[in-house]
Amino acid sequence: MKAIVADLLRGVAVLMGLLMGLVFFLSLLTAALVLALVWALRAGWARLTGRPATPWGMRVDPRTGFGSAFRATRRWSWAARTAAAARDETAARRSDVPPEAGGVTDVEPRELR
Repeated sequence: MKAIVADLLRGVAVLMGLLMGLVFFLSLLTAALVLALVWALRAGWARLTGRPATPWGMRVDPRTGFGSAFRATRRWSWAARTAAAARDETAARRSDVPPEAGGVTDVEPRELR
């Protein structure tokens, strides 16, 4: 009896896997067909109106890549580290921190990397 149930469950699992693969394939096929239809409609409209068919593409300015990378380094700069240290110092002087918390002696400070 166990073998029959195991074979039945295995068959159902295989059938479900095949169905899921078929649904995935059909969804990709549908997306490709919709994209091809839109492309064909654009090309047909361009031909009908006598305009050149413009290609699809991303308009990327290569100069913006340097600017974004340059701005991203600000968080690692000296000014950012000193501002963070000042925030930590201000947080240490808050009134909700008990005074005995500032006198920790069993920890050896080490240099940050």
